[in-house]
Amino acid sequence: MIASFISLAGILMGILGSNFTGLILKKYSLGLTGNTILGVFGSILFIKSFGRLGFSPKMIMESGTVDYILLLINFIVSFIGGGLFLILISLIKNKIEARKK
Repeated sequence: MIASFISLAGILMGILGSNFTGLILKKYSLGLTGNTILGVFGSILFIKSFGRLGFSPKMIMESGTVDYILLLINFIVSFIGGGLFLILISLIKNKIEARKK
């Protein structure tokens, strides 16, 4: 139950990361809906990829209590994942649009 909540909170951090990146770096923004969708996928991608290093929701709850250091790392990776995924997809979108011209 708690691991599921940690996963959902990580996805929320990815959404915040992508929307924050879109707010700060306006040239990469794809609008609120686009940023939110990319934040979800970016956070999941990064946590699934890098969570194997020991900060996945399962590892955070392994001892039976919440390891707050691992939880913080999980949230930071999700936040960064959402932002980086937004930048990556935005760059790809801009390349495709440039080829069409």
